Amino acid sequence: MNDNNLSALEDQAEPQRLLAAAKGTITPPAPEIDLDDPSLYLNRELTWLSFNQRVLHEAADPRNPLLERVKFLAIVSNNLDEFFMKRIGGLKQQIAAGVHTLTVDGRTPAQQVAECRVVLAEMQQEQERIYDELMHALEEHDIRLVRIDALAEDARGRLREHFRTNIFPMITPLAMDPAHPFPFISNLALNLLVTLRYPGGGETYKARVKVPVSKDVSRRLIQVDDVNTFVTLDDLIINNLDMLFPGMEIDSCALFRVTRNAIVEPEEEAANDLLELIETELRERHFAPIVRLEVQAGMIPVHRGMLAAELGLNEVEDVDEVTGMMAKRDLFELAGLDFPDLHDKPHRPGDHPLLGNDRRNIFHIIRENGPLLLQHPYESFATTVERFLATAAKDPKVLAIKMTLYRTSGGAILDALIKAAQNGKQVAVLVELKARFDEAANIGWARRLEAEGIHVTYGVLGLKTHSKLIFVVRRDYAQLRRYYHIGTGNYHGGTAKLYTDLGMLGCDEDIGQDLTELFNYLTGYSPPPSYRKILTAPYTLKRGILGKIEREIEIHHEEGGGHIQMKMNALEDPDITRALYRASRAGVKVDLLVRDTCRFRPGIPGLSEGARVVSIVGRFLEHARILYFRNGGDEEYYIGSADMMRRNLESRVEVHAPVENAELRQELRLILDVQLADQRSAWDMQPDGSYVQRMPADETAKGAQETLIGVADKRLAAAAKHKEKTLRSRLVSHFEHRLASTG
Repeated sequence: MNDNNLSALEDQAEPQRLLAAAKGTITPPAPEIDLDDPSLYLNRELTWLSFNQRVLHEAADPRNPLLERVKFLAIVSNNLDEFFMKRIGGLKQQIAAGVHTLTVDGRTPAQQVAECRVVLAEMQQEQERIYDELMHALEEHDIRLVRIDALAEDARGRLREHFRTNIFPMITPLAMDPAHPFPFISNLALNLLVTLRYPGGGETYKARVKVPVSKDVSRRLIQVDDVNTFVTLDDLIINNLDMLFPGMEIDSCALFRVTRNAIVEPEEEAANDLLELIETELRERHFAPIVRLEVQAGMIPVHRGMLAAELGLNEVEDVDEVTGMMAKRDLFELAGLDFPDLHDKPHRPGDHPLLGNDRRNIFHIIRENGPLLLQHPYESFATTVERFLATAAKDPKVLAIKMTLYRTSGGAILDALIKAAQNGKQVAVLVELKARFDEAANIGWARRLEAEGIHVTYGVLGLKTHSKLIFVVRRDYAQLRRYYHIGTGNYHGGTAKLYTDLGMLGCDEDIGQDLTELFNYLTGYSPPPSYRKILTAPYTLKRGILGKIEREIEIHHEEGGGHIQMKMNALEDPDITRALYRASRAGVKVDLLVRDTCRFRPGIPGLSEGARVVSIVGRFLEHARILYFRNGGDEEYYIGSADMMRRNLESRVEVHAPVENAELRQELRLILDVQLADQRSAWDMQPDGSYVQRMPADETAKGAQETLIGVADKRLAAAAKHKEKTLRSRLVSHFEHRLASTG
């Protein structure tokens, strides 16, 4: 929205504000604003890039430990690779297809690509600046990434021998001439374009050398002797080209890299089943169109042009020149060095307070204590979710296990499912084969499970199954009881240590019946028209959320006090955004904790001036989803798998479940209050869509994630002394007071 539009809205809203102030009443509805006005909606791609700018800021922030800053720089590099593969790739497909349809924010695909390019260029410059800064800072701790020609002669000799023995046999130079066509270039692989000539000859020849970075061949960064000095594999190859081209003179050598489109959708009719369809997609993705060419700064212009032409790219629009290290995502190798003082204080997830000191059968604990809220990575995934599934696998009273798998690390999860089948239990697993970038792994998991006699399905045709569910049927005494885990994160032991997620273990009868019907739909046909308690996409979730927003507006008109809070990764769906604008305009307090993409703009006079959008960026990736509606005092809380994105709400199978237990609600209230009160790692969105990081008055202030680590430790200690309920209540009161005092 431009300044003129903002001024016009301020002029419209001012008389209303003055009248409300004079009467001391609830602010009446502001003059009508066209909620279809594109200027009210931020762009999906640009707001996602804005999130990565906030992550990049963490790499620059000297308050973070040095190797954590290196990690953040690697994360941004990896994220931008995926952005080109998925988002720029998809937009380019639309451009090629002649799509001119405007987004809700009023942009064509071509306009989005052009605007993203401007932001990406700025980010690349900032990445280079931060990279140089970090390399200098690392040198102060005797950690160096150097050029081989800067090493002593004996060190160069040992590296040459390492190359001869371990790298040279794996390299295949490919000539490029009329007899040797331009070679295939793999996605994100590093390549050297070498020009060479015979001694005394005038004609030059070109060859491509692929840099064999892989866990099976060589890491990108190679340690020099036993000190923390490293060289890159590509530099090692460059310094030993005489082995690859003996007797030839090297004229030039420059690094390049391509990024291919990851959006490949084969025709479903062309495959006999979904497994075959995904395998076809993976093969086609290998040969997908190229959307970006990165070249080393200083590459000879004619060579740059030749590469662009051979790869079918526009040299001006699609070629990026990289000044420093190419493929900075490989800096994860540096970030993993064992220097405790240069990392965050180690975090080891603790036990859940009600599980850590109780080794009874977990089903007995759930049945007797009621539902349990799991908070990862503050609480251990292994001693909660994996324990739940492992117990189900060996418990003789468990009759059946059903589960959805979107992404998994295998290990304990798959072992438990296999053990359950071996123990004679009915096991059905829905494996989502279309989990982006995990398709090959999921195909492997599916085949392994099928080989063990487990019933494996691949979901509903045309819909991704993104829900996070484990469903267990157990014979308790003389009746069957249904137990479940409903989560916000994947069943992945690795990411459970890096992502903040929630899960709920329970045995509520109505939710159990709902999950019975949902799994029957996933493995069979015909979804039920409605459920008792859960909200599911693509049928009831979006409609249910919109209905709850409208109900909040109606209650607020009658008695005031309307309040909506949503924590999510992304807010992209135009209908949800429009409904939140209506709620805010009606005077409902709207608090949005949104990690990255967000179309909603707070602070627009007469529309969203009382709303706020907060983004938390810290050591863990925020991934949990929470919905809160005050509902006239009869509060509602939901947790689940779906972000407020059109694809999640309309094209995926998602589940949000109500949290009805009063103690669990207190835990969710604490999470929301802690994050909204954060003064260290929180960013506030401004009306124009930019973000401002909060700066604490006290430099020792902790961010929300560090605070919640402390809360988890205190809860576990308090549980051992039977004081957990008192502690939880005291913490909630503390953060509610902080929120009230900060306005």
